[in-house]
Parts: sequence; structure tokens; C-alpha cells
Amino acid sequence: MWTSISYDELNDKIVEFEETQIGKLYNFWVTIKIEPAKWNEETYGLDGKGFWAVALIGKLVIWYNDIEEGFNISRYNHYGVISEYKSNQDELYITVSLLLNSIMS
Repeated sequence: MWTSISYDELNDKIVEFEETQIGKLYNFWVTIKIEPAKWNEETYGLDGKGFWAVALIGKLVIWYNDIEEGFNISRYNHYGVISEYKSNQDELYITVSLLLNSIMS
């Protein structure tokens, strides 16, 4: 069984990302980020009491999969519930960049 990442460990990843960003990507991040909160996910999230959601835009959530140790983008239908399990092992920079690029294209 895996152990869920702590709020402080997750926050360290977020701060590390924020300290290296400027310009368009940083401004986008500031617009979509939320206070990290545990969201339910019914496939694999039960053991860790959910996964940490860190940003929202429309019906998309950026969240940290601490089983795979990476950030993901998934849809949600109800606030607080991740609808699609993803297993990417991306750094926050990659995930935010992918989302921004998909919106701008």
C-alpha cells in the first residue's frame, strides 16, 4: 500500500515550480491554482483518501497522483471528485504547460 503525499511535501513541489516561472505560464498558473485540497477518485484514490487537486479551469482539474508521483489533468463532473484516473509522472511545469498550450491552440 502506498502512502499519500503530505500537504507540506506537495506544497514544496508547488513552491519550487512557482519560484522558477515568469511571464505567461506563471500568470496562467496564478489564475487557475487553488489551495490544495483532497479530491475523491473511485478507481485508485480510496486508500489515500483521495488525491490532491491543485488547479481548476472549467471542468478540468490538475491533481497530483502520489501513486505514480506526477501531476495530471482530468475532467470532473462534480466539484471534489476526479472523474478520470490518469497515471502521468509529469512535473507541474509540464502539466501546466500542456494545459495552457491546449487552450491557446
